[in-house]
Amino acid sequence: METKDSNGTLLQDGDSVTLIRDLKVKGSSLNLKRGTLIKNIRLTYNEDEIECKQGKSQIVLKTCYLKKA
Repeated sequence: METKDSNGTLLQDGDSVTLIRDLKVKGSSLNLKRGTLIKNIRLTYNEDEIECKQGKSQIVLKTCYLKKA
């Protein structure tokens, strides 16, 4: 199982990624802007998703909206 970003670069646990578009987080008032740097990601069993912390929130992001920093 290989988790890849929107450009096809392999992602690993602990990598940093950047958002390539604005995202509204479901069930929260949190809005993530394009260009936001997210550090220390964790891979999930689903190769199209990663887990990360943004502020105090634990969120899951789709890899099609990310690029490796």
